[in-house]
Amino acid sequence: MSTPFREATIDLDAISDNVRHLRRLTGVDVIGVVKANGYGHSAVDAATAALAGGASRLGVATIEEALELRRAGINAPLMAWLHPADRRFDDAADAGIEIGVSSMPQLQSAASAPGTTAVHLKLDTGLSRNGLAPADRERAFAEAARLERIGHIRVVGIFSHLSNASAADDAAALADFDAAVEQAASLGIRPEIRHLAATAAAIDRPDTRLDAVRIGIGLYGLSPFADRSSADLGLRPAMTLRAAVDAVRRVPAGTGVSYDYAYRTERETTLVLVPLGYADGIPRQASDRGPVQIGGQRFRVAGRIAMDQFVVDVGDAQVAPGDEVIVFGDPTLGQPSATDWADAAGTINYEIVTRIGPRVPRRSVR
Repeated sequence: MSTPFREATIDLDAISDNVRHLRRLTGVDVIGVVKANGYGHSAVDAATAALAGGASRLGVATIEEALELRRAGINAPLMAWLHPADRRFDDAADAGIEIGVSSMPQLQSAASAPGTTAVHLKLDTGLSRNGLAPADRERAFAEAARLERIGHIRVVGIFSHLSNASAADDAAALADFDAAVEQAASLGIRPEIRHLAATAAAIDRPDTRLDAVRIGIGLYGLSPFADRSSADLGLRPAMTLRAAVDAVRRVPAGTGVSYDYAYRTERETTLVLVPLGYADGIPRQASDRGPVQIGGQRFRVAGRIAMDQFVVDVGDAQVAPGDEVIVFGDPTLGQPSATDWADAAGTINYEIVTRIGPRVPRRSVR
């Protein structure tokens, strides 16, 4: 089979295996987080693979993301937690989507939807983002209990998110969360599940696992830690980004490459053109640093990454148009990793995979 012009291959078995591994490790239910198009991996396929691996429910950011999964025939328990201030939830309730509630207006909106709306009460335990602030909790819990008694809502869960800033900060957040759960219980709220830990805490902090863990980056086989690789954690990267060499040319020493001539060849050499650029999610910040694999050898980007393409200096290696370029994949196979690209761009591996754009076709394989 010829090398695709550009393609992100998604290993669905890797996603399923990562869920199985994290279920065994944590001993609790796994909520598979498939927001942002499954961190760039295709939300529907990622959700299906996560459920096949034993995830008990799914999480997304927006109602629109949740409705996309429902339209694709995914009927598993599904929650969404980030909403515009004036969002009504009739369509979500009708589709059986569980609503993450961060404010009194959202609670009232969920309660006004037809039938009994399932909600998860979100607490702000230190991130200063969305979620019920400590001063608002008692009133919100009391109102949620009243609405549950009269059948307008059902409180499925209480949840929050850790900062991962330090062990002390996370311990303080856990203590705040536990106190809030006790306060809610005193007012008549007894949720089915409490969930606080995302991938990092699920692995490193057993005390935060509670009833379920929300697995995002770990679902896709990437490490949330700077000092441990995917392989160290028993995870397998699911995405391989590849392209075909588009052009090859032999050039003399002193040849300028790409915009601004930020790179000039030091000797006679071979330059190859790779048809991926920042419009496809390749970070321009990794210019002159991003690694690739061609013919089993490691090279790096030469010069500026452009909107649609970048150049690689392969020296005297024998490369021809159509040869495969692995931008990132599974480092246990000798390939550059998404983390390598994150390091080159001064960012995190979450961003590298999530930013791969719609111009890059996804091909799911097992």
